[in-house]
Amino acid sequence: MGESGTISNSSSPSGYALGPPWLFRGRALYQLHLVKADIARALIPKELKLVEAFGYTLGGLFLAHYDDSPAGEFDELVVIPGIIWNPPTSCAWASRVLVNSHEACRHGRKEIGLPSQVAIFSKRDTAASEQPLCKCRTSSIHPKPKEQSEIQVLEMEDSSQIFICNISLPFAGDNRMGPQIRISLPSFSGQTIYNPRLLKYSCQVDCRVRAVEAAKISRPRTTQLNKFPNATEVKKINFDDRLTTENEERERSIEVLLSKPILALEFSLLKMQVEAPTDVTTQSRSKKNQVVDLRTC
Repeated sequence: MGESGTISNSSSPSGYALGPPWLFRGRALYQLHLVKADIARALIPKELKLVEAFGYTLGGLFLAHYDDSPAGEFDELVVIPGIIWNPPTSCAWASRVLVNSHEACRHGRKEIGLPSQVAIFSKRDTAASEQPLCKCRTSSIHPKPKEQSEIQVLEMEDSSQIFICNISLPFAGDNRMGPQIRISLPSFSGQTIYNPRLLKYSCQVDCRVRAVEAAKISRPRTTQLNKFPNATEVKKINFDDRLTTENEERERSIEVLLSKPILALEFSLLKMQVEAPTDVTTQSRSKKNQVVDLRTC
């Protein structure tokens, strides 16, 4: 798609049919943000309990490039508005999942219950700003030594391209990798038009991890719209209004991305195994909508 990058329409020979579980290999940035609780609450089901303290919850983003997956090579940006209390632990909730693979989008919607959308990921090195954005799918999340990379994310909606954000990745330089870790990342999903059930699934992550400088997230500048004739800019809304439209949900997810980062972790040599989700709809109906205040814990 020219300067805008490309979107994968095919899956690898193995495909999703061989799972679950489904295996993804690549690298990622897991960045934690302080998110206003009122923004997060508007993006999660009412029956789930938001973990918050002093008006904030812990959210953020997961930016990944998969070299190998059931859908082949693709990029992913997951917006996490907050943490959900699920005794004896907590779970994440994704308000938006952007991928440049139609196959990954279809699978996320149907099988995992994710709010997946097809998107374009365009990358350039800001040290060579005179050069056009690369003409291929983003091939690396991490910039070359002494360079800074910028990823421009555009969501596809029919024939239009909607600017979501610019992501500047300032960390660069050495090839050091942190210690090897194995963690489980449980998450809730579902309650979408593609999968109305409330689901719970887990990602088993094996990788090398280290703390890095946080990525800088910004809104697209209006002048950038001229580069993409079909692109539109997301407008601000009043957060006191009821969440009723797709545009409002998209805008709140952007606000999550723009919130204050507190920790950024680089996952290298990533191996992520995604388990099949379980239906927890019946369990959730018997629970009231509550908020867990960490000050009482």
